[in-house]
Amino acid sequence: MSFTDLIIKKFKDKNAIVGIVGMGYVGLPVMLRYIDVGIRCIGLDVDSKKVELLNQGKSYIAHIPESKISKAKECGFMATSDPSKMADCDAIILCVPTPLNKYREPDISYITDSTEKLLPFLKEGQVLSLESTTYPGTTEEELKVRIEKQGFRIGENFFLVYSPEREDPANPKFTTKTIPKIVGGSTENCKNVGIALYEQIIDEVVPVSSTKTAEMTKLLENIHRAVNIGLVNEMKIVADKMDIDIHEVIRAASTKPFGFTPYYPGPGLGGHCIPIDPFYLTWKAREFGISTRFIELAGEVNTNMPHWVISKLTNSLNNMGKSIKGSKILILGIAYKKNVDDMRESPSVELMNILEEKGAEIAYSDPYVPSFPNIRKHSFNLNSIELTPQSVSKFDCILLATNHDIFDYDLIKNNAKLIVDTRGVYSKPSKNIVKA
Repeated sequence: MSFTDLIIKKFKDKNAIVGIVGMGYVGLPVMLRYIDVGIRCIGLDVDSKKVELLNQGKSYIAHIPESKISKAKECGFMATSDPSKMADCDAIILCVPTPLNKYREPDISYITDSTEKLLPFLKEGQVLSLESTTYPGTTEEELKVRIEKQGFRIGENFFLVYSPEREDPANPKFTTKTIPKIVGGSTENCKNVGIALYEQIIDEVVPVSSTKTAEMTKLLENIHRAVNIGLVNEMKIVADKMDIDIHEVIRAASTKPFGFTPYYPGPGLGGHCIPIDPFYLTWKAREFGISTRFIELAGEVNTNMPHWVISKLTNSLNNMGKSIKGSKILILGIAYKKNVDDMRESPSVELMNILEEKGAEIAYSDPYVPSFPNIRKHSFNLNSIELTPQSVSKFDCILLATNHDIFDYDLIKNNAKLIVDTRGVYSKPSKNIVKA
């Protein structure tokens, strides 16, 4: 029996061991799905605190209950920071970050560094699947080259796959199980092994012709969102000048049963995908002498949104006879999207940076983020404050940045001197509410 047939049979018989590299918002849900179907997992992460918590049966992600981590432990799951443990695995799935560097260029060092650490422990018959978002060609140019230097024959005695993550944290409509999974292989055998790897845990696996196609698919998905959000953000500014509520316009347009998909404006882009992924393609396109003007224009619009919000806030305070300097401003919600604890690329951080630079006294309230984390952009020595009539009323302005369902919006409205609403929460006009 060939290596291809052997590993496919292992997955189908659920006798395989799957290693997940990166126990974050992507890797942890993937691990839990394999546990659900009876496949043993090993989690590898460089963060010793995460490893310790997982081995104690504890969760560090708000929407993942500890009961699921405890169940995984009972089913044989273990977390480790030792890459040699991946030698016990039949499949290794890379779920590591792919940020931008200070020059706004792709930083794939997490991918390459992780691969380098794994190389001594790879074995015949394994499959390595990359899920991190990256530019087309990464799997072939970076991973395949390194693996082949170890003496493996890709598609014969080792299998290489690219299968982009598709997670929407805290969205009950879509789960790891129900979101269709794109799979591209370095060879036909690799693709077939990748299908067998993922069809155990995903309802629908969508094979494509190559790893490059799978990589480009992920970028198209996120660039599609970035461009349309850029469009609606620009429309918001135009509508504001015309004294039109863009959220009312979107609600009305959404009644059209064809040809329109609603996208919603905000104070800027957040999350691990939309603010970053378009730059992976614009960077790679330059290698081919192509200028991606449409994508870059959307990026400019979205990047400028925090400054536009601050200008609205400034004007609103001026109308009250106040300046930003010395004003007490509460940021409402600092996670990048509603009902999650994820702070990655949150526009709230940029808003806080700008306000601090302008001399405002800032605070924040976000039950999902009790203490401000130590992140790359900036770290504020702040803790989330509880919203009460007394605490709300002491601020000169409430800047509504993330619209968590948990907030008592009536309490805020009834006690705030000024609310700058960037999410369209308040649909009815009010003297103390300004749309931004």
